[in-house]
Amino acid sequence: MSSVADQLNSVLQKTTRLIELCNALQEENDLLKLENQSVKVALDTSKSKNVELEEKLRVLKLAKSIEGTSEKTLDIKQKINDFVREIDKCVVLLKK
Repeated sequence: MSSVADQLNSVLQKTTRLIELCNALQEENDLLKLENQSVKVALDTSKSKNVELEEKLRVLKLAKSIEGTSEKTLDIKQKINDFVREIDKCVVLLKK
């Protein structure tokens, strides 16, 4: 009979140990989920900052290309004025 009692006691100890391991793993899992969420937020922040910096770079490149010589600037201004006049003509036609 002692053998059955010993076996039962061993099963209870192993079950207790498994429950403790399960709880420890659950805590570790929760911590990893929090860390994962934190990393996702940091990644999203980095992505949005990257997009913002790329847009600033694009604007700077455009500004540098327009900056060029005064002849080039005058040519660009003339083209813009031509576009504005053409748009004004289109608006007048649409109003009729």
